[in-house]
Amino acid sequence: MFRPAVICVGSATVDNILQTHLPLSEIKIGDKALVDQMAVHSGGGATNAGVALKLMGIRVKIIAKLGSDHAADIIIKELKHYNLQNLCRHRSKKNTDYAVLVSSQGKDRIIYVHKGASSDLTPNDYRQSDLNTGWLYLASLLGKSFTTAKAMVKDAKKKKAKILFNPSLYLAQQRKLIAPILKATDILVLNKEEAEHLHRKVPIKQLLLGIRKKGPQTVVITAGPQKIHALHQENIYTLTPPKVKIVATAGAGDAFTAGLLAGIIKHKPFPVALQLGVVNSLSVIQHLGTKNKLLTLQEAERKIKTYQLKVTKNALR
Repeated sequence: MFRPAVICVGSATVDNILQTHLPLSEIKIGDKALVDQMAVHSGGGATNAGVALKLMGIRVKIIAKLGSDHAADIIIKELKHYNLQNLCRHRSKKNTDYAVLVSSQGKDRIIYVHKGASSDLTPNDYRQSDLNTGWLYLASLLGKSFTTAKAMVKDAKKKKAKILFNPSLYLAQQRKLIAPILKATDILVLNKEEAEHLHRKVPIKQLLLGIRKKGPQTVVITAGPQKIHALHQENIYTLTPPKVKIVATAGAGDAFTAGLLAGIIKHKPFPVALQLGVVNSLSVIQHLGTKNKLLTLQEAERKIKTYQLKVTKNALR
């Protein structure tokens, strides 16, 4: 068995994607709205990041708890397609996580999520040897799974693994709860809204520095189509994504974060790692499905040249 470069820990979800041309603000309670496109794919932080890293040539496995239902069968089928191994040893009595994503013209969206099996991860679901990895990629987990995740981070650090933490808004709002993980984090990736809940609304430089004081060595803040800001070592990096036609935005954050980490593992300069993340997310948002059109490393490098992405670098002092 190979020693993975990354273990991705998080949820595995069945995403039911519905797309309508109608603005969501115009749809009223009781309406029957026509759907233009629909698709069913696997999603969730662990599977999205795991597949994205795999396609970029990274040795990766995941730990994500499933139920014993049809939704789990869909996820297992997709994992087999990508030859991605799930190290979780047991199934939950709860249903597999399930989501319905309703989007309008690639702009507005509503995501209804049922958190079931993913909140049921325990230390008995993995072996200590599973944490023999270069990186632990931690996506959002709730309930007893979050307690398990804290223990995993502690054990992984003892084994000299590095930690990438990609919390969602409902975790970023709980500062005290996630403080121990932040102290152990090497790379923190979150969007601007999450960053402001984790710290407070201040100019971007103060926001980056304020979050770094909580523990993360590298802080990356995304803002959808707006500028990406990153604090790495003693420099602030800025990158503005090019405009593309947006079909659906679900999975963009996972694609970006996985591309960034792949670049770092491949020993690319930090600006190039940012670029790899951006082009990966740009590819995903132009299609339905969180894993649809994820890029290989070679494809991503070609896209960087096509988009002519520029990263600015400013020293803190």
